[in-house]
Amino acid sequence: MRTWQVERRKRTRHLIELGGLVVKAGVVDLAGDDRAMIYGALLWIADKLKSDERDKALALWAAKGKQAFENN
Repeated sequence: MRTWQVERRKRTRHLIELGGLVVKAGVVDLAGDDRAMIYGALLWIADKLKSDERDKALALWAAKGKQAFENN
């Protein structure tokens, strides 16, 4: 298999896994599969990560995610 094919498959798997997290969190159902709203929420997260609240947000979200993984 060519290098570009391997890289493409890795990227595809990565994107599928990230999408799975959105579904696992219940965002798709809670948002009624409204992709504009989901994208807007992700942009809000990105803005938080660019702000002076970055460290606080990272710590809060990481703890919440770790707890959710442990409980599922």
